[in-house]
Amino acid sequence: MTLFILYQTDIWKSKTSRVFFGVFDCRTKATDCAKYHGLVTNISAVVIEEVILNLCEECQ
Repeated sequence: MTLFILYQTDIWKSKTSRVFFGVFDCRTKATDCAKYHGLVTNISAVVIEEVILNLCEECQ
């Protein structure tokens, strides 16, 4: 299962400036949430990180 983690960050997208905002089951929902809450401005941006849930490297 793929999940998408939404972060708000500075315009340089540094990891130290990331603020967790939510976990979503599709990229569209994460993007819509960011737009709804106005997370993208001239001094901030968003990062949507894709992660895979229940993935065991040894099992493949």
